[in-house]
Amino acid sequence: MSKTIFVLNGPNLNMLGKREPGIYGGKTLKDIEDDCRVAGRELDFEIDFRQSNHEGLLVDWLHEAGEKAVGVAINAGAYTHTSLALHDAIKAISIPVVELHISNVHAREEFRHHSMIAAACKGVICGFGPSSYILALHALKSINT
Repeated sequence: MSKTIFVLNGPNLNMLGKREPGIYGGKTLKDIEDDCRVAGRELDFEIDFRQSNHEGLLVDWLHEAGEKAVGVAINAGAYTHTSLALHDAIKAISIPVVELHISNVHAREEFRHHSMIAAACKGVICGFGPSSYILALHALKSINT
């Protein structure tokens, strides 16, 4: 089995650095990808970093991760709160999945307080800015050792 972690990003995360910097900060998704690659090397993981605004593609990538990776860190964006399809895709694979968010979703609008995917995930990390990604990688390392 590879030592690959898929880092999957949902809708509008391609807009990081421009979109609501007061909530999400000034880092771009490319900056976060670079940080994940550095952390991945330190944790002895290959990082497969992807983003899509399309729910079905995220489902396909989860299925692919189930065949090729030892874990998934996912920031599903708004699909976190709406997607039974992502929930079911996570349940369908046998590798650990960690849900993550840049902002503290529980300190925001009420509709963001409920995650449709959390129950299918090994754990949830939120509210630590872009460091949430690195914390998710560390969580996956601790699960896989």
